[in-house]
Amino acid sequence: MSSEPVGIQVESVSKNFGDVRALDSLSLKFEAGLMHGLIGPDGAGKTTLMRCLISLLEPDRGKIQYTLGEKHTSYLELKDAVAYMPQTQSLYADLSIEEHLNFFKDLYDISEQDFQSRCERLLKITRLDKFVTRPAGKLSGGMYKKLGLMCSLLRAPRVLLLDEPTNGVDPISRREFWDLLYTLSDEKVLIIVATSYMDEAERCKMVHLVDDGKFLHAGKPRDVLREVKAKNFDEVFIRSAKEKRVSYV
Repeated sequence: MSSEPVGIQVESVSKNFGDVRALDSLSLKFEAGLMHGLIGPDGAGKTTLMRCLISLLEPDRGKIQYTLGEKHTSYLELKDAVAYMPQTQSLYADLSIEEHLNFFKDLYDISEQDFQSRCERLLKITRLDKFVTRPAGKLSGGMYKKLGLMCSLLRAPRVLLLDEPTNGVDPISRREFWDLLYTLSDEKVLIIVATSYMDEAERCKMVHLVDDGKFLHAGKPRDVLREVKAKNFDEVFIRSAKEKRVSYV
């Protein structure tokens, strides 16, 4: 596959579940090689969009277009270069870190040489190298998340989709997790982090704010706050919630 950067364009995507509209004519652009934050409260449509990006769900309307360099391509052409870490990870409590890595090595059909070099690097940067024999069920919340990320990264993806990766993780582990993401971002991996933690928005290069499946704002974090005249992203969504209540009256 070409080494050109991968980007994603979401164009007027809508998705309904019965009478509930999870995505409402949503348009977003995820530029290649940057860390993007998909920011919104619970129920904003973040998980639905993530699942649409990897074809687990099909939009009712609109389209999602991947780009490779300057050329349009399909998810099917790029799926081996895309890794998805769901909000609820399916790790095996009785398997150790080492056993998980070997399992995903076989699953992704990774050569022994690539596997050894990637494992050594990932264990080092996650600082899990001293715990390889520990079962997943006995890991702390932060270590468990890191193991899930490692399993996603074994295939050396060029697109990494993370759905609420720090949800339920203690503050120190959250900081360590973001430090790890910065390392990946420096390697020009396209990273999309869906989160409801408003403070994490300012850790991203670009942010895309959504609520009730609708687009609110996008851009560099400081530029967005300056544009909407808000001190932080909590204030932005508090305003959005107030506006919704007024519209229902």
